[in-house]
Amino acid sequence: MRDCKVIINGVGSCIPERIVKNEDFLNAEFYQENGEKFTADNAEIIRKFEAITGIKARRYANDDQKASDLATIAAKNALDNSTIDAEELDYIIVAHNFGDMEVGTQRTDMMPSLASRVKHNLNIQNPATSCYDVIFGCPGWLQSSIQAYQMIMMGDAKNVLVVGTETISRVVDVHDRDSMIFADGAGATIFQGVSADTNGGVLSQSSRTDATVEMSYLEMGASFHPEKQNGKRFIKMKGRKIYEYALVNVAEAIKTAMDKAGVELKDVDKILIHQANEKMDEAILKKLFKICGQEKPMAEFMPMTIQDLGNSSVATIPTMLDLIQRNELEGHKINSGDILVFASVGAGMHINAMVYKVP
Repeated sequence: MRDCKVIINGVGSCIPERIVKNEDFLNAEFYQENGEKFTADNAEIIRKFEAITGIKARRYANDDQKASDLATIAAKNALDNSTIDAEELDYIIVAHNFGDMEVGTQRTDMMPSLASRVKHNLNIQNPATSCYDVIFGCPGWLQSSIQAYQMIMMGDAKNVLVVGTETISRVVDVHDRDSMIFADGAGATIFQGVSADTNGGVLSQSSRTDATVEMSYLEMGASFHPEKQNGKRFIKMKGRKIYEYALVNVAEAIKTAMDKAGVELKDVDKILIHQANEKMDEAILKKLFKICGQEKPMAEFMPMTIQDLGNSSVATIPTMLDLIQRNELEGHKINSGDILVFASVGAGMHINAMVYKVP
């Protein structure tokens, strides 16, 4: 293992321009899992949805944009914010779940890999820049970041571009009220190996997968509309099961990563949690406070973007990090010496966490 530190040298994002507000769903036809239409009117459904999730709006990609296009924009922004040239990249890792999808087709396109498409779009000529994709549910960007850290520490790479990108709005069932949760976007980071004397970098990581009954918590399924059983598959989730699973396990995974780093909660300045559900993230943090025996002001400690950007899956954490770095997330700043925790949960079911000290 190399005697070095691994830092983040460049962050970028792509937040689609198209804003879809909650009121845009007032004319939707929502059905229950059993095929029966909801008796409550949409205004009431949306009011309860917003109270639980915190989501008021989300972003959708333009019809002519694919996930690899969003990834390319985020990657270029990360490179522009770094001190390296694109030709110096040893690896490009792109995390996603559904590949490139054209509007209305539901056909997923993953060959060649999205990472290869990003390399092509960036016009990188270096044949040693290897590319591959990671499918790891919503925690995909963070798991790819863990892999980047491990490759650099093993001496197999010095500069690794990690991108999380998704056009998840194209795999939602418009007759399922959960469709209002999801959004599109991309976030990118460049991990770099630097001198071991550097005061900062990745301190630790942890991850886990539960794949028994948890397999059914997030999966693909038919539309809830009884007259639209045409073989198409859409993202389906058991919200209560996911909430209970996350509440029990995510805080423990964070604590495991903190213990590996020798860091206590009082030492942590910010925790960036995957933006899945505002109430769920708050509950996870309260559980962490309980098991650590310490508390912090929640609003200052845990940034949130879900209110305006929705759940863009693999893109939520790097997008949030980019917004803070650019001073575009009100009330939040990141300074040299700060200790950050990244954490995510999603289909698999997967959980991961990383502790990072800002150089």
